Amino acid sequence: MTHTDSRTMRRVLHREIAGTIGLLTDEHDFRAMRRYRSFTFDDHAAYLKHVEGLLRTRALQGSHTTVALFDPEEYAEFCTHKGLDPDNPSSRTRFTARLAVTGPTLPYEGQPLSDLLPALVDEAVRQATWEYATTLLARLGDCASCGEDLGRAAFARASDLLVRILDTAPPGNRHLVCSVTGPPETLVAALHVADTDGDVKLDETEALEFTTVLALGLATESPGGLVIRASAPGNPDRIYGWRLRAYGLDPLTAGEVFDAYCTDVESGDLISPESNVDYCEPPDLGEEKHPQGHHH
Repeated sequence: MTHTDSRTMRRVLHREIAGTIGLLTDEHDFRAMRRYRSFTFDDHAAYLKHVEGLLRTRALQGSHTTVALFDPEEYAEFCTHKGLDPDNPSSRTRFTARLAVTGPTLPYEGQPLSDLLPALVDEAVRQATWEYATTLLARLGDCASCGEDLGRAAFARASDLLVRILDTAPPGNRHLVCSVTGPPETLVAALHVADTDGDVKLDETEALEFTTVLALGLATESPGGLVIRASAPGNPDRIYGWRLRAYGLDPLTAGEVFDAYCTDVESGDLISPESNVDYCEPPDLGEEKHPQGHHH
């Protein structure tokens, strides 16, 4: 009886242990791991099938599993730094445990792996974009004229602009995209805002990332833009935006918004406009209630 009770208690505890699986999302990363003899998989598709089976089994057992993006290059660096043998399963376990805290992760909630993989990659891109933009803002240092922290001032300015953009937006759900062009690549951040009868909800992490990218564009006066799409039942979607200019936003005309959405980026050919969509000029954002940010 005591033995049975012990096994039952262990099963209960097993269900309460959260786990993390480091996932090799693409063929290139999978091939990089095959150089280790202890990594026994030889086919990426079969590997993904086994991972999905494991995730489903854990979910059926009532266990919570987080999926992390496993990067072979970061893993090799981790092993070198920690003095670990990379060709040892326990080393991969330690690296995966670290990813659970520091890396891009998503909870497994029963969705097909074909849906989880692109979402995990998107999460990794979001995190990398935010970290890169944050680093660049910090490197701006202080203003030579007044000593103000340029990165902090730009973030305050971007936060104020975002509040005014949302305050002046028409009712409904809003999808915002901010892009900043500069070496070595273009940074893009998106923000989804749900509006149900005046009850506005947004993801704080998304908002932080969006504001950081906008702040970087403002502080560096890099080419870029911000567009918003507002959707409400029974009304056409409204799309409008601004270009980033001299530490502020310059409204795009309706024609410029139309051209941006109805021109193929690769070929320059015209694309048919979406139905039930108004390409329009942005509303006036009004004056800053409390002037913030660095202005000279």
